[in-house]
Amino acid sequence: MQLGMIGLGRMGANIVRRLMKAGHECVVYDRDPKPGAALAGEGAIAASDLADLVSKLKAPRAIWVMLPAGEITEATLKELAGLVLPGDTLIDGGNAFWKDDVRRGKELAAKGLHYLDVGTSGGVHGLDRGYCLMIGGAKEAFDRLEPIFKTLAPGKGGIEPTKHRDGRNPRSEEGYLHCGPVGAGHFVKMVHNGIEYGMMQAFAEGFDLLRNASAKEGLPPEYGFDFDVAEVSEVWRRGSVVTSWLLDLTAEALAADEDLSAYTGNVSDSGEGRWTVEAALDTATPAEVLTSALYTRFRSRKDHTFAEKILSAMRAGFGGHVEPKKP
Repeated sequence: MQLGMIGLGRMGANIVRRLMKAGHECVVYDRDPKPGAALAGEGAIAASDLADLVSKLKAPRAIWVMLPAGEITEATLKELAGLVLPGDTLIDGGNAFWKDDVRRGKELAAKGLHYLDVGTSGGVHGLDRGYCLMIGGAKEAFDRLEPIFKTLAPGKGGIEPTKHRDGRNPRSEEGYLHCGPVGAGHFVKMVHNGIEYGMMQAFAEGFDLLRNASAKEGLPPEYGFDFDVAEVSEVWRRGSVVTSWLLDLTAEALAADEDLSAYTGNVSDSGEGRWTVEAALDTATPAEVLTSALYTRFRSRKDHTFAEKILSAMRAGFGGHVEPKKP
């Protein structure tokens, strides 16, 4: 299939590469011409601006926007809506606020356009591992573009099949799912990221406790430990119930530098945690762990602990997130 991609950063460029590797044709654009030129050297078709990108795509077009949530995405989708034709599909694959998706979906439907919100998880490793995709929008648009989603998804791989799934949706096992109408994809991704906050916080606090229990001064004598947290993280990777990709990233970071001296522990939040807590309030859903994890990120910008360094290391590992510089 043919796909237009706007935004060629850490994830957008690798999405294009994964699609081209499977034989799909990609027309690409970024305000910085360098990544587009690089992808053109790998087989993509580079566009000079949005109008040029639209002109290079065959109807019915599919255009994926992979930009930071907020004004730049809003402006890009608005401009695209004036360039494409009824029957075309616009996709937002960034971490957008799901209520914005609902509004956009209605506005674009009035113009005869399809809109899909695609929650995309996989970070900088998606090129090789594949991307977990949570998709909202009209089933008609999803069905037409399913070959794109199937290519990007990781597939079953070596994961043990879940018992009792006979007769259930086979797409979930491949790593992509049509979650419902417009907004559903980013809502599921929002909750996914809220859970991610909580899981990361649990690992961070646990390793902080191990470190503090090894500091003998001022502790009762029975705390005579000298834990090697790098080795603890490694042994937990082997058969433990907390085995996970986040633990893999933690173990890798600790093996490289047990003190995590390259990190300050200033941990950003990219919006999804806040939106998750807002949804919990709207629906009267208790979400103590997710809320606490969000507040800890706020606190980390003032007081840094080893726990926050663990969080920074995990974020750098899966998403290439760089700590913000001190003001």
